[in-house]
Amino acid sequence: MQNMAERVLAGDRRALARAITLVESSRADHRAQATLLLEDLKCAGRQAQRIGLSGTPGVGKSTFIEAFGCMLTAQGLRVAVLAVDPSSARSGGSILGDKTRMERLSRDPRAFIRPSPSQSQLGGVARRTREAIALCEAAGFDVVLIETVGVGQSETMVAEMADLFLLLLAPASGDELQGVKRGIMEMADIILVNKADGELKATATRTCADYAGALRLLRKRPQDPEGFPKALTVSALEEAGLEKAWAEMQALADWRRDHGHWGRRRAEQARHWFEAEVRDALLARLDREPVKGLLLSLAAQVERGEISTTAAAEEAQRLLDVQMHG
Repeated sequence: MQNMAERVLAGDRRALARAITLVESSRADHRAQATLLLEDLKCAGRQAQRIGLSGTPGVGKSTFIEAFGCMLTAQGLRVAVLAVDPSSARSGGSILGDKTRMERLSRDPRAFIRPSPSQSQLGGVARRTREAIALCEAAGFDVVLIETVGVGQSETMVAEMADLFLLLLAPASGDELQGVKRGIMEMADIILVNKADGELKATATRTCADYAGALRLLRKRPQDPEGFPKALTVSALEEAGLEKAWAEMQALADWRRDHGHWGRRRAEQARHWFEAEVRDALLARLDREPVKGLLLSLAAQVERGEISTTAAAEEAQRLLDVQMHG
């Protein structure tokens, strides 16, 4: 692990890929090694700008990320992309394969793309994505883009591991605008209306104005300066509006750093993931013997009507208490 940590810190891409594979593993011995590795790398104290990106399938997330990532690498920045793919219910493998759809960016020596299967995780954010972010930061990347599948609870999940949250939307009619959830709007730092080119340019401009009006009606958040959150138009195809969007992201990030929101938010996120890790560890105990066998026995008694569900749940809790204390 010491050797791997040194190679990751030196920016070795192969070592970084192996380290991410290690932290994504659910094997007990791999989890122990991953914990040691992350502790070693934590001492480096490196930080990247974490940008979460969500949007409905078909909105052009991969096209946007490729164009945006290439623009950043052209400026001399190192960019890591963590693309969380939906998983096959049978094999557990990824379906989309974002790396194949970002051909230009994947060949860029200043970029690193890592698709990860979401497996059973709600919201399309892999359970170990936040650990993969820490590895990319340790490897010296300046910007880490976290792309989600854009379904379920992905917006909440990615907001808990990113510094900035972007919501990518397509030009839409009034009826479709009404279908955008208020919760997503309240979470977004910047809304980007993509595909603002060709015949859709006028529609995109109108859609952007509609979102800007809707954002002004929302309750002002303490972590936002005047004018944020805001809506902008971009064209990933023509690479238009990308530099303006990046300038707005930088302005927002700088303001939050200057006013103490940046560090406070990262501290809150660390606490959130500590609590989530504890919950996951406790739930994992239910799938291990002898607890698993005891629960199956109680479930069988409930099925036969020999005990009520409430009494069975209380007995299960008592058994868990016994296991934890002895």
